[in-house]
Amino acid sequence: MKYETMIKIMMLLLTKRKLTASQIADRYGISTRSVYRYVEELNVCGVPVDVTRGRYGGIYVADTFRLPTGYLTRGEYSAAINALNAMASQVTDENIISALEKLQRQQKSEKRELSVCGNIIVDGGTWGGGKKFSEKMRVCESAVNDKACLLIDYISRGGEHSKRVIDPHVLIFKQNVWYVYAFCHTKQTFRTFKIGRIKSASFTGEKFLRKEFTRDEIDLDFYYPSEKFTDVTLEINKSSLADVEEWLGIDNIEPRGNSFFARMALPDDGGLVNKILSFGGAVKVLEPAELKEKVAAAARKIAEEY
Repeated sequence: MKYETMIKIMMLLLTKRKLTASQIADRYGISTRSVYRYVEELNVCGVPVDVTRGRYGGIYVADTFRLPTGYLTRGEYSAAINALNAMASQVTDENIISALEKLQRQQKSEKRELSVCGNIIVDGGTWGGGKKFSEKMRVCESAVNDKACLLIDYISRGGEHSKRVIDPHVLIFKQNVWYVYAFCHTKQTFRTFKIGRIKSASFTGEKFLRKEFTRDEIDLDFYYPSEKFTDVTLEINKSSLADVEEWLGIDNIEPRGNSFFARMALPDDGGLVNKILSFGGAVKVLEPAELKEKVAAAARKIAEEY
């Protein structure tokens, strides 16, 4: 009975998305205390059920969450839903209605989600068929198109965990990373959020009035102020040329003899040192001397670990 109720609560949240503890308790004839206990157990099982107080409060599962794929094919889902719809129209049975809600919520499409804009096609999927990032992209893109407010659970570069309501205006793709440019209700200004750092996102049910802005108003150096950039000269081994071209762009690399060189302004932070080391010695820092020493020190530290 306990696990049956817990599964019913999970499916109800997947269908309704946001409910109060009292609504859930009344539906299944349990106490609100039991509801919160089931919520904790669902989280332990890996289902991201969240509890939020205030204006957008309630118990909910993020819109970015989906049950594992592989239950039914697209055709099987459609056939099952049609059959249950026919039965539900003739017989009032809570089990039929519950099964119908589950299938409608989990109905699959055999195609990966693609965004088409003019002559550009953007595949929101990841290598290996991972779905979590695709779901975040789907929700963010829908919010932009529908002018829908999102409640996001966000983890900053510094590890700060925060929940905030945003009005997504546009998606940005830079350096192989996706961002969403949105008006932040907490800061009362536009911010750029890295989609990969959004732990979960849910529609609040409210719409926003789109604010007009120009391309020039979006600061695409959002993580690195100009004073944190430094002129870097790199020597690149041919074995890693393709990977470095994807990182820096082919226009910034030129051949000289048997080697390749790149000179450009890059953000001088810990991430730059780690990126250079990721090529396993195939990328050598020629200038500046300070960066060269940072890379050498980091390499020595790694060697000491082994």
